[in-house]
Order: sequence, then C-alpha cells, then structure tokens
Amino acid sequence: MNHQSLTVFVRGLVLSAEVGVYAHEHGRRQPLIADIELQLAPQACEHIADTVNYADLTEQAKALAASGHFKLIETFAQRLAELCLADPKVLRARVRIEKPRALAPDAAAAGVEVVLGRD
Repeated sequence: MNHQSLTVFVRGLVLSAEVGVYAHEHGRRQPLIADIELQLAPQACEHIADTVNYADLTEQAKALAASGHFKLIETFAQRLAELCLADPKVLRARVRIEKPRALAPDAAAAGVEVVLGRD
C-alpha cells in the first residue's frame, strides 16, 4: 500500500507546568492543553519501530512540563516541537499549546502554535 502521508497525533493532552511571567505564576503549576501533530515520511508501518509511539510522545511532553519554569508558552511549544524533530522519522512537527486559565473567565483559553520542519 502506498501512503501519501502519515500523521501521528496526540490531541487534548493535559499537562501540569510552571509557566508564566507574572509573580503569582511562579512556584505554582497550572494546566496546559497540548495538541501535537507529527508528519512522517510516507511508508507502510507494520511495527511500532516504523512510526512514532504516541505513548512515548506523551511521556516526553510530561517530562518537559515537569522540567522547570517556563516564562512563556511560546518557549514551551518551541522546545516540545524541537524534541519531536529529534526523531529522524519526523519531517514536520506542529505543537499547539493552550493555557486555559490565562484569560478566564473572558475566554476559554489563550495559546500558541509552533510549526517546525526539516530543511
């Protein structure tokens, strides 16, 4: 079978991270919602080694969220996309991060989206 594209994704991943530039945001964790979409080279996949394991991807995102304070979710999204591209099977990474409490109660969430690809 000839694939035109292969996308692996995790949607709505709830993370707990120390993030924010304001004093009241330091030293406390808050939720982030991550959508991660990875474009892989089209190929037939018969084994987990042929693709990206989304359970491993989830653990990488959780480990990054636990790694320390991030002033901006832009920084967090960029680093997560870079982690995704560290896998040579990944050609393009789209990482969308929502901060649901950022504008509460006026908005459901604020966020960013980073797209990185191989040159």
